[in-house]
Amino acid sequence: MNAYDYFLSNSKKLDKDFILGPKEKISYKNLHQNCNNLAEYLRNTYGEKNNILLISPNSVFCVTVYLAIIKSGNICVPINPEIETNNLNFIINICKAKYIFITSNLQNKFDLDQYTLINENDISNIFNSSVKNDQPDINQNSFDENSLAEIIFTSGSTGEPKGVMISHKNLIANTDSIIEYLKLSSDDIIEIVLPFYYCYGLSLLHTHLKVGGSVVLNNAFIFIGSVINDLKKYKCTGFAGVPSHFQILLRKTKSFKTTDLPDLKYVTQAGGKLHRIFIQEFVDSFPNVKFYVMYGQTEATARLSYLPPEMLNKKMGSMGIAIPGVILDVYNDKGQPAKTGEVGEIVAKGDNIMSGYLEDSETTNKILKDGWLYTGDLAYKDKDGYFFHTARKKEIIKVGGKRISPKEIEEVIVSIPEVVDCTIEGSYDDVLGEAIKAKIIVGNLKSNILTKKSVQEYCACKLANFKVPQIIEFEDKIKVAATGKKVKKT
Repeated sequence: MNAYDYFLSNSKKLDKDFILGPKEKISYKNLHQNCNNLAEYLRNTYGEKNNILLISPNSVFCVTVYLAIIKSGNICVPINPEIETNNLNFIINICKAKYIFITSNLQNKFDLDQYTLINENDISNIFNSSVKNDQPDINQNSFDENSLAEIIFTSGSTGEPKGVMISHKNLIANTDSIIEYLKLSSDDIIEIVLPFYYCYGLSLLHTHLKVGGSVVLNNAFIFIGSVINDLKKYKCTGFAGVPSHFQILLRKTKSFKTTDLPDLKYVTQAGGKLHRIFIQEFVDSFPNVKFYVMYGQTEATARLSYLPPEMLNKKMGSMGIAIPGVILDVYNDKGQPAKTGEVGEIVAKGDNIMSGYLEDSETTNKILKDGWLYTGDLAYKDKDGYFFHTARKKEIIKVGGKRISPKEIEEVIVSIPEVVDCTIEGSYDDVLGEAIKAKIIVGNLKSNILTKKSVQEYCACKLANFKVPQIIEFEDKIKVAATGKKVKKT
């Protein structure tokens, strides 16, 4: 089945709004009509199996185009509107892209004259000239669900971006799993601050389409008051964020923890490890809101594990258990299943695992082996089968021959009330090979409450001496990417 037909199978005729204000809204019925018409136009004009770029912030335009490309049998390549020119050119070339959907206000930002560009005015004209067509694709039943639906490019901060190839089957499998463990329904309304060129953001779109829920789009998390207002005004039942979102809400705002949010049922957190102290702060402030810790990768379409909220206190710090339909394990350096408590690499198997990296069989073969995805993340499994993430392989710091996980040190430093965030990195050292460097974000840089000496003394009480940071820098702003994820190196 085409993923589009799966997403809209139960909701395409609903008169209720799928996208709610404040700037735009659209009903399921109108969205389905527009997507069908645009999909038919794309098939008739450009054919199928083309890699088609989409450059747009979250909006009705973005959602319509994304779904229509998938419905048409083409492959959607959603792009960060803030992308650097060299990365965009790399993606266009590797995708052999000829067609680009882009909002009119972004067209002059890039040199794209040699490509076919379609903006919001163009698709409005397509809708106006289209014969209204609400019939399913005649090839729907024979559609190959292993064909590609989208290509999501991972960050190019450490090299060229990698194109993760996601099939229709991948999207359907991951969406089914998430709906099952979150127990979503048509009554759910989620505030979305995550962009749709990011797999976490797309998973919110997919799940709420499938259950007939609604979404509120907010592209300005920096204005925290607008997020809080949305949660209240639109009676949002859900909120999803990466660690920085929760850290900012909890420690950069005075009002959030005392705000009454009677409709909020649950929040989800992924996109990196949120330290225990912040989870506990949230739970203490909102005891009736279910807090889902989750873990995933773009290579897994979005999600691999979740921690059931009822196990949060008992398994605090855990990334949880495998989502429905996924098998998780930990393999040691010998490629064998690790023993209980033994740290190794997280591996995963399921219908949500990507087809591979675009035009990169060498890297694909390194992380896809015998049906398993090798995640590059280190973890151990406890006696109850719960996984505990310790570090990324490439993040491990070696000081004087000793291997150190940054997460352990960060966990200690963020427990200081004045700290909003902490990043631990290795810094070259003539004697030790690497010295430990701590970049600490504080709520008020001018307060001078924290000093290098006070932080080191605090760490010395809780950590072995060789884990105490030698270099400490203070800042007052978390540097984040457009996804909300923390930028660790600048």
